[in-house]
Amino acid sequence: MSFFNKVLASVGVGSASVDTKLERDSFYPGEVAKGVIEIRGGKTEQKIDQIYLALNTTYIRESDDKKYTAAGVIDKYRIAETLVIQPNETREIPFSIQIPEDSPLTLGRTKVWISTGLDIKNAVDPGDKDYISIKPNRLMDGVFQAVSDLGFRLREAECEEAPRRLRGRLPFIQEFEFVPVSGPFRGKLDELELVFRPAGGGQMELMLQVDRKARGLGGFLSEALEMDETNVRLRVSDYDLAGIRQQLESTIVRYC
Repeated sequence: MSFFNKVLASVGVGSASVDTKLERDSFYPGEVAKGVIEIRGGKTEQKIDQIYLALNTTYIRESDDKKYTAAGVIDKYRIAETLVIQPNETREIPFSIQIPEDSPLTLGRTKVWISTGLDIKNAVDPGDKDYISIKPNRLMDGVFQAVSDLGFRLREAECEEAPRRLRGRLPFIQEFEFVPVSGPFRGKLDELELVFRPAGGGQMELMLQVDRKARGLGGFLSEALEMDETNVRLRVSDYDLAGIRQQLESTIVRYC
């Protein structure tokens, strides 16, 4: 292959390309995603040092009282080691990856995507980007339904930088913000915030922030000092689904 073509390949012109094909594009946290990575050779032979996939999202960070959007890697997967792709060659590499239990759900403004990368020395690394849907599992869906039955409506779902005390494997948490529009808590609460955290053994930790509505001068002072918010933690499993509505209601009532 001519020197000219090698130079073009080094800046991404006529070089190898990649396309990831998933069996489907909708998953639950903890589920396995399968597919193939299709690599198409360019105009010159190229050595690929590594093939990897990354599961990504974005989250809100705050610095100097300003908010901005940051990229967050949920997990990264090495699919294959060194291989050589010939000019115009097409090669398919099957893969199987597990969606982490703590992956954010694609609700509200939250987006999740799989990015594919080929690590090619002295060249522009080709890549691919595929958006996927992460749906609530049975336990999460049961909690959402119970919150809805109590008269709350989801106002916002967003990934935010986690406070140090709540930081785990990931630098962010996904927060679901609900407002009472009917039922027993309308007029009593400003909002209810909910965070899911996997607790192992099929269990889920629910972190609730109950934001009481200001009543009278004392209430307004509490709200101004952020003393009107109460943080509660509950651990639940699929065995609790039958009584989850009652459990949530009795918990919230204590802090109204």
